[in-house]
Amino acid sequence: MKVTLETYGGLAAVTDLRRPPKVLDTDDLPETAAAELSDLLAAAVAMPLDEQAGRARDAMSYAITVEDGDRLTALEQSDAAMTPAFASLLTWLKKHFAQQ
Repeated sequence: MKVTLETYGGLAAVTDLRRPPKVLDTDDLPETAAAELSDLLAAAVAMPLDEQAGRARDAMSYAITVEDGDRLTALEQSDAAMTPAFASLLTWLKKHFAQQ
């Protein structure tokens, strides 16, 4: 499974238009970390964002794309409107990428 994290927006959006996406392949993770990531992804997919959620100017937005065989799943939320499950997934991904 390949997981891609893209961030965009925020106050520095004008000066930082091309933040490269961060990509990880679960085949490169230890088995326990891959299982934890899989659980976090399942929880984020199962808890969709309320369509009535507010928006904020200059909020950071996050797009997480999951490629699992032929299946593609895309999740997108922002600092202004984020489910707890998406926040947990985002935190896990940020910690993982910070350790690289």
